[in-house]
Amino acid sequence: MAPSSARLSPALNVVVSAVQKAGRRLLRDFAEVEQLQVSSKGPGDFVSQADLRAEETLRQDLGRARPNFAFLMEESGAHGAEDWEWRWVVDPLDGTSNFLHGIPHWAISVGIERRVDANRSEIVAGVVYNPAANELFWAERGMGAFLNDRRLRVSGRKEFRDALFATGIPFAAAPRRAEFSHTLARLMPQVAGIRRFGAAALDLAWVAAGRYDGFWELGLKPWDMAAGLIMVREAGGFATDPEGGEPYPSGNVVAGNQALQGKLRDVVAEGIAAAEASRNRQSS
Repeated sequence: MAPSSARLSPALNVVVSAVQKAGRRLLRDFAEVEQLQVSSKGPGDFVSQADLRAEETLRQDLGRARPNFAFLMEESGAHGAEDWEWRWVVDPLDGTSNFLHGIPHWAISVGIERRVDANRSEIVAGVVYNPAANELFWAERGMGAFLNDRRLRVSGRKEFRDALFATGIPFAAAPRRAEFSHTLARLMPQVAGIRRFGAAALDLAWVAAGRYDGFWELGLKPWDMAAGLIMVREAGGFATDPEGGEPYPSGNVVAGNQALQGKLRDVVAEGIAAAEASRNRQSS
């Protein structure tokens, strides 16, 4: 069931229409994934013709509806006026590796960003759409977070031993691998489980839906998290960096419910500190 248009602001109506159109195109490509032309952008990070077509569809539809909005897009970068007041933050295909391997866990993510002043902006709305599952997550500041037409709340679990967390695992050549390893070693003995499904936007949306109790990852890009952050917050959760500050756009994210987010943040901070101490020992 799609969200009722009466519940959406005009800007969110534009986003929902655009992602559903792009999603139909991606589903056709997904059905023929073995024939996709693929070029490598680096280890474990691929871009396909499907990404590019979806991004162009979104750029055309969103730009036509709001010509005064700027863009920040994964494949083509920043577009529009440098002094923008409003901006679309777009990942046309989050979970590209899943997509290319025929795994139906990928999404289109669009955040709406408003510039507050010369030094600060804020995400005011967002949509994360998984066409393969027909799940459309959306949120708007002060309006709550929803899956299709169902209101979302973060989980109510209070103890690490009952908690299921999600994360992103750095690839072999990626930075922050040591931080991840130290964090994982500390966290795994304390919790019910840790999942790595390969799509940060959906991970954050699933935290908002209560499917995960928390999520952490270091080094995310703005388009990976823009929509997901507001979903977690509008569902009653918290999303900060490991020091408790704003994670957007720095990319270091710890999200979760009220009872567990602070505890998870402490473990991530400990993992970062341990990695730094290890590097210092090696260099001395």
